[in-house]
Amino acid sequence: LFVINKTDLAPHVGADLEVMKQDTARMRPDTDRRPWVMTNLKTLDGVADVVRFIEKRGMLA
Repeated sequence: LFVINKTDLAPHVGADLEVMKQDTARMRPDTDRRPWVMTNLKTLDGVADVVRFIEKRGMLA
């Protein structure tokens, strides 16, 4: 699982989240084998996706 965290900081460092999404989707098109998620763990945005991945792939569910 490729986690792009701290998305809330992107505007403060000149990063464009839409460009990051497009680049990641282009480089990792097979989301079944190479999943990715954008998160802001401070506000819990995206945490459910990370937990779901751990439960499924870590065989914890």
